[in-house]
Amino acid sequence: MTTRQHPDLAPPSGRTPQPATRATPPASPPRAPLGLITTALIVGGFAIGTTEFVTMGLLPQIATGLGVSVPTAGHTISVYAVGVVIGAPLVAVLGARLPRKGLALALMAIFVLGNIASSLATSYEALMLGRFLAGLPHGAFFGVSALIVAAVAPHHQRGRAVSRVMLGIPIANMIGVPAATWLGQEIGWRSAYWLVVALAVLTIALVAWWVPATPGNPHASGRRELTALRNPQLWLTLAVGAVGFGGMFAMYSYIAPTITEVTGLAESVIPVFLLIYGIGGAVGSLVGGWLADWSVLRGLVFALVGTGAVLALFTVTSQWALPALLTLFLVSVMASILVVVLQLRLMSVAGDAETIGAASNHAALNIANALGAWLGGLVIAAGWGYQAASWVGVVLSLGGLVFLGASLLLHRRGTGPVRSARMAS
Repeated sequence: MTTRQHPDLAPPSGRTPQPATRATPPASPPRAPLGLITTALIVGGFAIGTTEFVTMGLLPQIATGLGVSVPTAGHTISVYAVGVVIGAPLVAVLGARLPRKGLALALMAIFVLGNIASSLATSYEALMLGRFLAGLPHGAFFGVSALIVAAVAPHHQRGRAVSRVMLGIPIANMIGVPAATWLGQEIGWRSAYWLVVALAVLTIALVAWWVPATPGNPHASGRRELTALRNPQLWLTLAVGAVGFGGMFAMYSYIAPTITEVTGLAESVIPVFLLIYGIGGAVGSLVGGWLADWSVLRGLVFALVGTGAVLALFTVTSQWALPALLTLFLVSVMASILVVVLQLRLMSVAGDAETIGAASNHAALNIANALGAWLGGLVIAAGWGYQAASWVGVVLSLGGLVFLGASLLLHRRGTGPVRSARMAS
């Protein structure tokens, strides 16, 4: 995995963190080509991405089915995020030495149970429990997948192999979420979670058959990973993601009722909006990589300002179909840029504890999920309308800038002006 360090990313100590892939022990000889191994893990990411975002497209149906309001049903989005926040660092600390293949299979088994519980839920409380359980393996599965492909890929292809594993969520937003949303609208919201269960079971079969045995890192320890938690830069960067990325979720969590109630379109059009959102995510990931090569810090500023600007624009354009669609695309682009540059910043400031730094990115983004959905639901429940949720998003994006400014000030005090050749250009 490429770890070229920008001066604007260097931790205050000046120490360059070592790539996590160097510590990964060699795997047993692959029983399948690298492309098939990667495909097995992408299917798992596809299932995870589908279950995370399909709830947002089916909130009206879930609310009706359980006899609760739409804002109350939105809490199921938040509790899934809480599961990710708890599960990602917990597995990073406790599972560092465990065999990677077995850990991946165990995580996907927990994911299956969580989605079965969601499918069978007959009450609001039961669905909340199912969504929490389904969220626990989310971040850890992506981290373990990256370690697996890093161990089996040729050294010069490790970066590309790891990046391909992360395609599951963008593909889910383009295909899985619209398809599952359509399925849930046609034959009931529970069917969307049953589809996810089928995808997860397929993942277990593919991982068991194609993925080689990969031992854990014998030198890893929870104590070493936890040393990163003493670094204030890690916490400030996590706050940038938890608050700033929450701006997108404040709006997107209620995209389905916004389309029907504000834009005035039929429910059948919602999958089209979700598809456009997924395409925007793929575009944003590519743009985010280019921005990160230029300057991670400038990329963070650009993404946060851009997200706030397009969310403010959405409060107006959401009244008309085509402008709303185009603005939603831009929101997705900006949010995906933020994810990429935030990941690089976190891995840098975490220093030697890169595993928990990488896993913490998923935790921060899902705190953003919970925070945005909750605050958006509050203003909607207060009677201010669905467009008010986007104004909440604007405020959260600006809040992310405040934490980024504090991080830069701390960096400047410790190391002098934060500059690089790319930043000065």
